[in-house]
Amino acid sequence: MATQTTGRITRQDIEAKLRQVRGDVDTAGEAATRAGAIGAVVAGVVLVVAVYFIGKKRGRRTSTIIEVKRF
Repeated sequence: MATQTTGRITRQDIEAKLRQVRGDVDTAGEAATRAGAIGAVVAGVVLVVAVYFIGKKRGRRTSTIIEVKRF
């Protein structure tokens, strides 16, 4: 990205800078997408495990005990 010696900014300078910025944004976007996908998977696993343990605890508390006695 070279500017002219007169100090004027040309169309090529602007286009080159926009391409550079867009490349940086694309790279950051890809990294954020990967991190978001990993976070979603971890959150899903934690949710399933939490629901399992909550259900297990509630099942113990509300289950009926039946005693059978023979006379």
